[in-house]
Amino acid sequence: MARSLDGLVFVPVADQAAGQVGRQTRFTYHEDDADGRVWAEYAGGDVVRGYLVGTRAGDAVDFRYVQLRTDGSTASGHCVSLVTELPDGRLRLEETWSWESQDGSGTSVVEQVAG
Repeated sequence: MARSLDGLVFVPVADQAAGQVGRQTRFTYHEDDADGRVWAEYAGGDVVRGYLVGTRAGDAVDFRYVQLRTDGSTASGHCVSLVTELPDGRLRLEETWSWESQDGSGTSVVEQVAG
């Protein structure tokens, strides 16, 4: 699968812990298909503003992220995502992430918003 992420909007399928992304967070992805560069802006819920930058090789996206939270704190980390396609044709990112600015790691799923 090599469908581009460019211009797609994703939302988490479940809330995470306080201060992290949740169902109110929206990610707008960009991708330069020529060189595999990927970046996104995100905001919503406990996140005032967030950015991610990285690369894509096939169905794997590897990126670093940084965010500003509503309480004024900042956080950063690393994530590897697997791009899959849902039965209805929307894309899903299955993520394995770890904070670099604090303790913690986990998994999450974001799915393309329909339409």
